[in-house]
Amino acid sequence: MDAKEGKRWTNLARLFMREKKPVVGATPADVVHSENKWRLLRYRGSPTARTPVVLVPSLINRHYVLDLMPGKSFAEHMVREGFDVYCIDWGTPSDEDRYLTFDEIVDGYLGRALRVASRTAGTTNAHVLGYCMGGLMTAIHAATHPERFASLTAVAAPMRFTDDGLLSRWSRTETFDVRAMTTAYGNVPWQLMQGAFQLLRPTLQVAKAVGLVHRAWDDEFLDGFLALETWGNDAVAFPGEAYRRYIEELYRGDHLLDDTFTLSGKPARLGAITCPTLAITFEHDNIVPWASAKVLVDRVGSTDTEWLHLQGGHVGAMVSRAASKSLWPKIAQFWRERDEVARAPARRRSRSHA
Repeated sequence: MDAKEGKRWTNLARLFMREKKPVVGATPADVVHSENKWRLLRYRGSPTARTPVVLVPSLINRHYVLDLMPGKSFAEHMVREGFDVYCIDWGTPSDEDRYLTFDEIVDGYLGRALRVASRTAGTTNAHVLGYCMGGLMTAIHAATHPERFASLTAVAAPMRFTDDGLLSRWSRTETFDVRAMTTAYGNVPWQLMQGAFQLLRPTLQVAKAVGLVHRAWDDEFLDGFLALETWGNDAVAFPGEAYRRYIEELYRGDHLLDDTFTLSGKPARLGAITCPTLAITFEHDNIVPWASAKVLVDRVGSTDTEWLHLQGGHVGAMVSRAASKSLWPKIAQFWRERDEVARAPARRRSRSHA
């Protein structure tokens, strides 16, 4: 048995004995606002950029996917780049949150997070990055409150739902009675949603197990694998009333794309988004088909848009060593350039990188 083979079996033994624990969400941060179950974190650093950055994760995933582990932390990277970085931790909804509405979350909670971040940083607006559902929520907020945005970055964020993606097709089936489910459960259990995601790729768990055994000798791989698995199995329930509207008006009605969606009674039209906008899509994203995310830059009213299309999947292309060397610097550059031209005369700028 060579050294690599010996290390493989030693690491696997430690794993099954639960001796190897991942370090997740470790970048130092302070809570600058908290309300109900959610809180706003501000990562510690010495910012040199004038405009704060606010990270908005999906409502049903833990925020630390954007602060996964040292060396694979998007938040850590941006702090080192000199940005004043904030992140929403949505927390865990309780039974009383079953009646929490989409408007209360996307208008109320998100709006207060942006105002607190801007006020704390001493600015009037912020660069905002939304990941997955967080990108959808952020775009809807930008459509009704454009003044709060120095720029909008949407990463693998669904905007169009009349596509052939499995989640869209399943959500439109007549046998899916969303009102009966939310009446029965209140909040939609994370186990149900996680089961749906797993059905998108039924062989994924087997493939991951094979990959784990094959590369268990590699400490760096193993640490990243365990951190990502910890996050993937730490899901969050979806407040029932907010979920009902999410399915009925977005997945089934596609009202954001037909310009009939509203937020707290105000029209939420993508054409009303006037800030610099970057849409990032991934070729092998089986959760959000890339064309359904790219449509954002086709519909916004901004004169400054970019579309960045990359290889990879929904999570791996955003959270990896490769992302830290390629994607993350491009996002930092997008923000830094918009700081330099802030309040300068608007000019048409549209770029695609595929």
